[in-house]
Amino acid sequence: MTGMTRKLFGTDGIRGTANVDPMTAEMALKLGMAAGTHFTRGNHRHMVVIGKDTRLSGYLLEPALTAGFVAVGMDVVLLGPLPTPAVAMLTRSLRADLGVMISASHNAYQDNGIKLFGPDGFKLSDEDELSIEHKMFNGLESFRVGSDHLGKAKRLDDAVGRYIEYAKNSFPRGLRLDGLKIVVDCANGAAYKVAPTVLWELGAEVIPVAVTPDGFNINKDCGSLHTEALRTQVVTHGAHLGIALDGDADRLVLCDEHGVIVDGDQLMGLIGASWKQSGQLKGDAVVATVMSNMGLEKYLAGQGVALHRTNVGDRYVLERMRKDGFNVGGEQSGHIILSDHSTTGDGLVAALQVLAALVQSGKTASQMLRLFEPFPQILKNVRVAGAPNVVLENAKVVAAIAAGEDKLNGSGRVLIRKSGTEPLIRVMAEGENLTLVGNVVDDIVGAIQVVAG
Repeated sequence: MTGMTRKLFGTDGIRGTANVDPMTAEMALKLGMAAGTHFTRGNHRHMVVIGKDTRLSGYLLEPALTAGFVAVGMDVVLLGPLPTPAVAMLTRSLRADLGVMISASHNAYQDNGIKLFGPDGFKLSDEDELSIEHKMFNGLESFRVGSDHLGKAKRLDDAVGRYIEYAKNSFPRGLRLDGLKIVVDCANGAAYKVAPTVLWELGAEVIPVAVTPDGFNINKDCGSLHTEALRTQVVTHGAHLGIALDGDADRLVLCDEHGVIVDGDQLMGLIGASWKQSGQLKGDAVVATVMSNMGLEKYLAGQGVALHRTNVGDRYVLERMRKDGFNVGGEQSGHIILSDHSTTGDGLVAALQVLAALVQSGKTASQMLRLFEPFPQILKNVRVAGAPNVVLENAKVVAAIAAGEDKLNGSGRVLIRKSGTEPLIRVMAEGENLTLVGNVVDDIVGAIQVVAG
């Protein structure tokens, strides 16, 4: 199967419009059978845990997946609505052979997705996904077990309570959130019960927002992508801090007491620096993607912390963290991975680390969370008729990019990326001098346009 490409699986599982191919009950049934077979190893009773967010189509996909797993002899434990990191954690805790999360993360309710976790709680490798896809379309009938070997399904009643305890355990012992007023926006999604409860049990006064899911309102004008509600509530209530999660609660955005948004770069800077001071930071490094601002890199360097960059996508960040043993990484979008605690991004656990630093410092959020001024950044998209690769390999374009890098002379950087979905080349530069950055981008864009005709 080497050389084959995955057709169903994208960078974060399978995703699409609910009840439209491929996000159908038929596909979910086949996926359950194929993934169940792929993770059958040995003679023990095999088990899969399934969690979901709050979108209506969860009722379509959850029973179909369950039937698929049961058909190949696997027992199913249903968790109900829970954050993605909780599914990863319970997969490990219950010694399951596989974990499944039904969610389309920050997308609107019409979409849904399926993410798979191996027995170690990590998202699957490309090879595993490819092998599962192959089984889905080749001889699936042969994997059915006899009627006396079917699996069983049951609900785990205290799944919410287990994750609440796990999240609280990531907060330093002896610390409390007494005296803090916190707005938490749960995006009408998977964390609508657990996030307010954890903050309240740690002593905070909690103002919950978007905690009444109805199957349709997940991520609608709320959550980490739509922060207007969060900012308004923070200022109205005179809160100390606002926390916004996305639909499956694996990413977060914060806002300070003035309603000013704080992105993932500032959060990685804060956690990286505070863990460095307390001796928790492994390898004196933080892993981020090529999109993270140079201001973060410069700030961390001043704290004696290196910044390692990867391609865009949390799976690449995690790969690098695992390979080199680093324990803090993430994306500008607020997907923060703290591998001492979680095998995937966990918005609530990341928020608790920030709150711990806030409580220990005695400072306000605005004093604490603006660690650096981001470098000016300019991004322009250039539409090209032909293959982007050919354009980027052209000598004139290569020379224009090199000239731009020379002009920035170490005080900035140039990043050229092809769009994965459209015939576009994205030209980004950042540096301390906005005018210079603008000139560099314009020169490169000009060269691409000339070559692309």
